[in-house]
Amino acid sequence: MVRMSADERRESVIRAATSEFARGGYHGTSTEAIAKRVGVSQPYLFRLFAGKKAIFLAASERCMEETVRTFEEAARGLEGEEALHAMANAYIKVIEEQPERLMLQMQMYVAVAAAEAEGDHGFGEAVRAGWMRLWDIVHVPLGADVNETTTFMAYGMLVNCLVAMGFPPDHRVWDGLYPSARFKGRLEK
Repeated sequence: MVRMSADERRESVIRAATSEFARGGYHGTSTEAIAKRVGVSQPYLFRLFAGKKAIFLAASERCMEETVRTFEEAARGLEGEEALHAMANAYIKVIEEQPERLMLQMQMYVAVAAAEAEGDHGFGEAVRAGWMRLWDIVHVPLGADVNETTTFMAYGMLVNCLVAMGFPPDHRVWDGLYPSARFKGRLEK
């Protein structure tokens, strides 16, 4: 049996944490569940990460990095309407193939709101930094137009909310959303 390096084990913790936090949120997920999923002890988990918050932030940062990369790759060499459609289609594919990424995003926003209410602003700073990287990567291909970027991000958040709430693909809430017909078809399985 090949032993994993600390970096490989750390990577497996981030993947496991993504799934666990996506499902249970920050407060509803135990480090015990993450350790069990990875197959390590909690003490070993805390040798890799300083604590639960550090694990959540590592999973959150990874989630945002992957979303930034998704948009960056989709828009490469494109601009305007072509970039918008390419990024929207790429995100639909993410929702279809990696729903835990979408759910972790939603959990991140809830965790930030709860932390901010308790006076913990560091949590929000890290998540907001990821959001700004996302904003910037979308902004340029859309012609650095604030209105286009705002609209794209707003539609994305609406899609996130509708998917998270479990609206079925044929529900009328999807009418008018780009690419409505294609999105409905991709969500049906």
